[in-house]
Amino acid sequence: MNTELLEALDLLEREKDISREVLFEAIESSLVTAYKNHYGKGVTGWAENGVAHVDRETGDFRVFSKKEIVETEDDVMNDINQICLEDAKKYNKDAQVGDFIEVEVQSKEFSRIAAQNAKNVILQKIREEERSVIYNQFNEKEKNIVTGIVQRETDHGVIINLGKIDATLTEKEMVKSEHFRSGERIKVYVLEVRNTTRGPRILVSRTHPDLVRRLFESEVSEIADGTVQIKAIAREPGSRSKMAVWSDNPEVDPVGACGGMNGSRVNTIVDELRGEKIDIINWDENPGQLIQNALSPAKIIYVFADPEEKTAKVVVPDYQLSLAIGKEGQNARLAARLTGYKIDIKSETQAADAPGFRPEDYMDYEDEYEGEYEEGYEGEYEDGEYADGEYAEGEYAEDAEQVADVDADVTETDGEDGAEG
Repeated sequence: MNTELLEALDLLEREKDISREVLFEAIESSLVTAYKNHYGKGVTGWAENGVAHVDRETGDFRVFSKKEIVETEDDVMNDINQICLEDAKKYNKDAQVGDFIEVEVQSKEFSRIAAQNAKNVILQKIREEERSVIYNQFNEKEKNIVTGIVQRETDHGVIINLGKIDATLTEKEMVKSEHFRSGERIKVYVLEVRNTTRGPRILVSRTHPDLVRRLFESEVSEIADGTVQIKAIAREPGSRSKMAVWSDNPEVDPVGACGGMNGSRVNTIVDELRGEKIDIINWDENPGQLIQNALSPAKIIYVFADPEEKTAKVVVPDYQLSLAIGKEGQNARLAARLTGYKIDIKSETQAADAPGFRPEDYMDYEDEYEGEYEEGYEGEYEDGEYADGEYAEGEYAEDAEQVADVDADVTETDGEDGAEG
């Protein structure tokens, strides 16, 4: 039993996560390569018949030369690929002309160069398999968050160690206000995993809006199990984010679930984002209500939204204008990104003289309906089913005569009473 080989394979399997079967195949391939290099010198194609077998249980390996059986020794054109019937029967007494037989060769006879080439084949196979394993592992984590350790700064960004491989955090994907210390643990969003000739290349980000989404998914159990859904996120990295959440469970407050008790959940995420403020609002299918929620904490008087044009006109109290717009327009800008609407905000005073910002600009249809109502009923009574002629000769004529008789009786009675009086 080749215990040293088995121990080496076990170590490689644990450290590099490469299966034993792949390693066994690499050894067999290297032995075949060594066979070709040793026996094929100067004779093209003579050494293409090498076969190697490694026992998976004991680790013992053997190399064979697969030869064609010819009738006599005179028929042997080369002793690498062919063997006469007489010699073949020494290995297999049932050998027949035209069959192939495997004749063992001693690998210890291989030259030093052939052995070195075999070693290189094994190392190359291990490197390729290791790269493949790493690529597959991180390809599954693409569009997700991972935790890494800051290694060093370069001219183009920061190198983050993710365990088995380093990732690149470029300047474009860094928050300008963030500064990292060597050895610091940070969470990053995996943007892309590329499989290059030099191995996998992983690009990560600290500015992507989905970093906020994934952080909430990992921190808030209601989001992880689908009870609460994140409908939209708008972010200005390092400064402020707005997130709209919704739940189809009437007993669950989505905003409260994301905030946590005394804001514990959202504060954990704020700390990870180095103090970036996060506004959590309720999602609403009504665009007017959604825009109103998105502009919080500002109070809103009117919202006139056009779903087709994706525009909205918003009126706020005079003292709330600066709050609605935000510092350097940030609040309005984030609200526009969150809702997908182009938002125009005016104060109550400004709206009084601005067309499209007043309720009366959207009430012209009342006059139109009023004229239509009057004209419709006037014509209907003149020419309709209750015209005078139809009533006089129709099905209600007898009732009309009875009413006339009753009126006559009442008049006569009244007259007699009057005479007596």
